[in-house]
Amino acid sequence: MSIRVRINGVEKELDVDPEMPLLWALRDVLGLTGTKYGCGQALCGACTVHLDGQTVRACVTPIRRADGHSVTTIEGLSPDGNHPLQRAWVDLGVPQCGFCQAGQLMCAAALLEKKPKPTDAEIDHSLAGNLCRCGTYTRIRAAVKKAAGMSEE
Repeated sequence: MSIRVRINGVEKELDVDPEMPLLWALRDVLGLTGTKYGCGQALCGACTVHLDGQTVRACVTPIRRADGHSVTTIEGLSPDGNHPLQRAWVDLGVPQCGFCQAGQLMCAAALLEKKPKPTDAEIDHSLAGNLCRCGTYTRIRAAVKKAAGMSEE
């Protein structure tokens, strides 16, 4: 079946099984490996992408749901890595192993689109479904606040 989807602003036509998880279409078919496989059950958040601006877990989202829609991955957040969140992540040394960071960034970007000046509670709530095995949650929150222009760090 042919699936038409706009990936990071570029129209694509994929000839794949409509039940293929979006994650595998992104990684295996399109070579966009920034979106990570974590648990395969939508529990960890490593595979978070935007589908028409809303966060979804790509590991459990069938590609058919993206047919005729727009998907943004970590690669599409900023082609040159210069998104305010990406800069804040680097400035504050947020990642340790880095595995969860693409999902964390995508959830944070969705939050800032809806709430440009979020409270600590709103940041924590928005990112609660993203697990960080290294425990960098306080640095993640600080980076979101920095990207929102709410801190002096």
